[in-house]
Amino acid sequence: MNQISEFEKYILEKSNKVKISSKEINKGDIFLALKGKNFHGNQFIKSSLRRGAKYCLTDNKNFAKNSKIIYVNSVINYLNNLALKKRDLYKGKVIGITGSAGKTTLKETLAFFLKRNEIISFSKKSYNNKLGVLISLLNINLNSTYSIFEIGTNNFGEIKNLTKIVKPTEIFITNIQSTHLQSFRSKKNIAKEKADIFNSKYNNQKRRLFLNINSDFENMLIQKAKKENNLNLVLINELNTKYFIKKIIDKNKFYRVYFSINKKKLVLDIKNPIRFRLINLLFCFAFFDQNSLKTNIITKWQKYLKPVDGRGLIHNILINKKKIKVIDESYNSNPDTMKQSIDYFTNIKKKDSQKILILGNMNELGKNTYKLHFKLLTELDKSDFKFVILCGEFFRRSIIKLNNPKNEFIYIENRNEIMKFLNKKIHNNDIILIKCSNSTEVNKFAKNLLKKVT
Repeated sequence: MNQISEFEKYILEKSNKVKISSKEINKGDIFLALKGKNFHGNQFIKSSLRRGAKYCLTDNKNFAKNSKIIYVNSVINYLNNLALKKRDLYKGKVIGITGSAGKTTLKETLAFFLKRNEIISFSKKSYNNKLGVLISLLNINLNSTYSIFEIGTNNFGEIKNLTKIVKPTEIFITNIQSTHLQSFRSKKNIAKEKADIFNSKYNNQKRRLFLNINSDFENMLIQKAKKENNLNLVLINELNTKYFIKKIIDKNKFYRVYFSINKKKLVLDIKNPIRFRLINLLFCFAFFDQNSLKTNIITKWQKYLKPVDGRGLIHNILINKKKIKVIDESYNSNPDTMKQSIDYFTNIKKKDSQKILILGNMNELGKNTYKLHFKLLTELDKSDFKFVILCGEFFRRSIIKLNNPKNEFIYIENRNEIMKFLNKKIHNNDIILIKCSNSTEVNKFAKNLLKKVT
């Protein structure tokens, strides 16, 4: 057996061996030498081998001959072909999750419950672009019953291309929201793009579509789905008679949520009735019911479910010896998710605490960027916070237009100045919520702040 054949046999038979960071390499792993923003992975081949890598894959033929270094003309093209081979070998159910927001949270939630009784594979982190999907597929355990993939897009055609590779049998579309409008220009176009995940031209394996209806744009997906053969449509919302939330009762110290799951009543006691988290539970109940899995797994384990890092995880930190809580929502943002976070923060009941809201720019919104930032501020001003800290040019230009705001809006230029402000103003037991798009000053501020986690 030649070198390439041995490598392919190893990657097809093993699971969770493929990595792109040399720092994460353990004995028996495969390192992909890819070009990054600052460095090329070729620089880390030797260190990966020292850490125990079984193979390193590169497109640089100048490396000395080594049985552990595999040379190919194009790493991405090679991985693409190999991923298709592994997908053909996999006989379990493939779950594909797309949507404007909430893909990672739903993936982690579903995986959390499924792994209690099943062997599963699922993509790590937010691996929803082409490289992430290829790595996730190559890392799949062929003996797993279910595998879960995120399928993302920020431009036309990406969903169909990823769908051709993953070919999900069970499909979730979380929502249609105002993301990547700079590319898509409208929610209608976003809905069309997302619909490619169940289009027979790209996915002849699809069997079931789980969909939550919040707007006309999700209704567009229903109309498209009804034209597809061999696709069972599973709706979750109050208009549906099969899977929905019947009522939520405030019990003072907790909330009691009544779910209707295929005409059976299920009751959960939760701390905060955060809408998107309840919808994720509803998605999971529907999936378990449709696949004849025991829903009591969800009712038993949901109290141990934690938010995903950067998407609502609560941290205890110290600032100037003051104990405060930070709700970290700093992983990306759009007008819909930012409004949801603000509503959630508004409804938190906490005596003897200041609530401080820190918002950063929402990116990739296209021609309506300033209009959407200003609209958010006018909506936000209906709530009441001790301070609202704004950072970023889009908010700077929007705040000027506000007339006699009720809240104290404070524009701060950068992450260092935000920290200085908090050092002066923070009190014991204060609560901070941070929401922003990636790569903004506030996003960087959040990463620095959370290094103080106690």
